[in-house]
Amino acid sequence: MIEEKVTLLRKQFQQDLQSVRDTQGVEQLKVRYLGKKGPVADLMNALRECSHEERPHFGKQINDLKVEFSALCDGALEAFRKAEVAVQLAHEKLDTTLPGRKKFHGRKHPIGQMMDDVIAVFASMGFSVQYGPDIDSDYYNYEALNFPPDHPAREMQDTFYLSTDMLLRSHTSNTQMRVMEKNTPPIRIIAPGTVYRNEEITARSHVFFHQVEGVYIDRGVTFSDLIVTMEEFWKKLFRKEIETRFRPSYFPFVEPGMEVDIRCTACQGSGCRLCKQTGWLEVAGSGLIHPEVLKNGGIDPEVYSGYAWGLGIERLAMLRYGIHDIRLFAENDLRFLSQF
Repeated sequence: MIEEKVTLLRKQFQQDLQSVRDTQGVEQLKVRYLGKKGPVADLMNALRECSHEERPHFGKQINDLKVEFSALCDGALEAFRKAEVAVQLAHEKLDTTLPGRKKFHGRKHPIGQMMDDVIAVFASMGFSVQYGPDIDSDYYNYEALNFPPDHPAREMQDTFYLSTDMLLRSHTSNTQMRVMEKNTPPIRIIAPGTVYRNEEITARSHVFFHQVEGVYIDRGVTFSDLIVTMEEFWKKLFRKEIETRFRPSYFPFVEPGMEVDIRCTACQGSGCRLCKQTGWLEVAGSGLIHPEVLKNGGIDPEVYSGYAWGLGIERLAMLRYGIHDIRLFAENDLRFLSQF
């Protein structure tokens, strides 16, 4: 009869509950006894076989059994949860007598620091900052800057070509032409950024590095303006008088062109490893903008003239900090970077 089944089911449930060892076991036991296909549900279905007089009595017993099982399961769950939390806290406890963990503050990469200093000096001299794309066409990187397709000067800069026309820029001079196309003189800008060249990685060269190019175009700009600007720049950057030296050189986009040297900042010109015992450090290339480049930018070379000069940020950082291997800047070695 139903009453006997209730008694047996209660006894069986209590035995099964005693064998449970964790919260997952309690959840499974609750589903097994109180679920839609469990024995309590079977008892409810068995009420159909009872008379109308017996149904209220047996129905109450079954409901009481259901409430009892549910309460026992909830009590067991709470007990197991407390036990599990206690175990977790015991393993995760914090010893407040231990010293705190030191937090290290981030800082700018030495190349970023050097770039900021260079931009700040140019900004104080009236130059605005302009940026160009790292991926550009052959036209803006070479042809518009007076590099014809068969020009031997292209061999001076081994280029990463992405297609027959698109490439990774080999200098930030690609920005120069874009600015000339959209603006009329006077133009006084600098173009900082990353450049890429397909070269062997050594202590003095890498496949990517950083440049800043300065450009000034106006009526009556002369070679003297270029020299005075560069001398003022080095004095502001190094915060002292810097002796400069200029040597004739060739670049397709300037005419005439020259290399710029400064007196070695490490040995003051007496000769050392940094300057290869010469007393001088090569720091920039420069010259008056070629008339053909001005024409390509939509500027009349009969009315306007200008100068351009570019310098490598890694080169300047190596000079400032006495570093002899350019690869250190790209290796992400915290022992090296934490010194700056």
